[in-house]
Amino acid sequence: MKNILLIYTLFSTLTSFSQVAENSYRLFLTDKNNNSYTLSAPEEFLSQKALDRRTKYNIEINQSDLPISQTYLDSLNTLGLQILNISKWLNSMVVYSADHELIDTITQLGFVKSKEKITTNLTPSAKRMLFTKSHLTEVLGQDDHLDYGYGTTQISMINGHALHINGYKGQGITIGVIDAGFYNVDILPAFDSLRFNSQILGTRDFVDGDQQVYDASEHGMKVLSTMGGNIPGQLIGTAPKASYWLLRSENASTEFSIEEDNWVAAAEFADSIGCDIITSSLGYTEFDDVSQNYSYTDMDGNTAFITRAADIAASKGVLVINSAGNLADDPWTYISAPADGDSVLTVGAVDAFADYAYFSGIGPTYDGRIKPNVAAMGYQTSVQGSSGAITVANGTSFSAPIIAGMAACLWQYYPDLNNMEIMKKIEESAHQYTNPDNKLGYGIPDFGKAAGLTESTISKFIDQAIIKIYPNPFTEYIQIEITQKLTQDISVKLFNITGYKISEYKYSKVKSAVIHISDLGKLSSGIYLLKITIGDQVIQKSISKI
Repeated sequence: MKNILLIYTLFSTLTSFSQVAENSYRLFLTDKNNNSYTLSAPEEFLSQKALDRRTKYNIEINQSDLPISQTYLDSLNTLGLQILNISKWLNSMVVYSADHELIDTITQLGFVKSKEKITTNLTPSAKRMLFTKSHLTEVLGQDDHLDYGYGTTQISMINGHALHINGYKGQGITIGVIDAGFYNVDILPAFDSLRFNSQILGTRDFVDGDQQVYDASEHGMKVLSTMGGNIPGQLIGTAPKASYWLLRSENASTEFSIEEDNWVAAAEFADSIGCDIITSSLGYTEFDDVSQNYSYTDMDGNTAFITRAADIAASKGVLVINSAGNLADDPWTYISAPADGDSVLTVGAVDAFADYAYFSGIGPTYDGRIKPNVAAMGYQTSVQGSSGAITVANGTSFSAPIIAGMAACLWQYYPDLNNMEIMKKIEESAHQYTNPDNKLGYGIPDFGKAAGLTESTISKFIDQAIIKIYPNPFTEYIQIEITQKLTQDISVKLFNITGYKISEYKYSKVKSAVIHISDLGKLSSGIYLLKITIGDQVIQKSISKI
């Protein structure tokens, strides 16, 4: 733990601001000379897990791994500059000063190559980075009949259960979640098992400069629930046995370029403490200060500050997964940074029928590459709600971590593959790999197929209806909700264990139906059978009475 503590000590010496400071600048330095760290002793600035990754995948430890020279930091502090953030990969830092004369002359220092202003005191505009398309819809009802509960559709769509039933649930894989906050993760029920089993390895707040992430935005909490949530019968995430670092980089009340620097610092930290995967539901195109805005021509994988860092993270062996963004119905239309990175696995959104979600950011990148890479369920996705109940939310914010969790399971299955090989496996398993487009990229992955466990395809899923049955077990009533892609006849019959028909309901030429079977309190306790006919499909479900 010595090296991890050292890394945090370096970070905690930086000045922290809860609000974006006026007169903040990004400085790029010329070199890393006069450095107290050396490449011959990387254990002083990288954890053993990070070193093991580099050794396993034959990744060179180079100058970009070295921390910024403390001599340069001390010199700038002595001048009166407050250092808000640093990036060793890009050899840059964010500094604050109200002394305009000092700022004007800062590039005269021999070790400062260039500077650019990144914040102002403009009034914040509406947020654009949190990829939650709209407010959460109504809270869902009681437990679903399946162990995955309301998360069944989002995991069945990508055949994730094929890995889970074979014991691959993310064990041994560490995921760094970079987001805007993780409100009440320390007390909400979906995360009980993460807490009990010490699967949350730590937290860092790169906005405020501390470790308090549970009092900020609930966005990251909902993101985490799609992977690490574990309430059998209500919601089970895609990687319930993985370990997590919770890293806050985003100030949800403003949109300034300094948040890119925060993200980069978080990504560097994630690499240094040995995260295998970084998942991020953040993206940047426009800022409260329009002079900092990106244009579509900047979405070339090499221009945006955050994108350059994301690709560096991938070069260190980290699998970087990012949301495509929700700007398809916005004048911007396209994906955002860092989703344009050529080594970033960018995830778009579909609905429960595997159809493109109208808001999901589209490609290609400005230089013509396929984006997004793949897609998953990001419309009416089941998540942990802040009240403690399971609810639903929209956005590529949720399709990306769904894929990240399953990527952890796949990497557990293929421990000898590197990050880019895992990424390729995911792409190759997707349902339109041979005919990609600009909305879903290579399509919806099939993780059973990626692992060679099954040859099922997304086309089999698309034909299914969504069926919710609750409560299970029941006492006085049963509620059945059916939503299907096509308009077909629906029939529902309830039988006891001997085959005696108790109730029957029929609907002609409908796409959805809500069946409420009441007055069941007089039935004996035991097992009952529901026979649901949709078109020419017959589905039988057992349900118990208490």
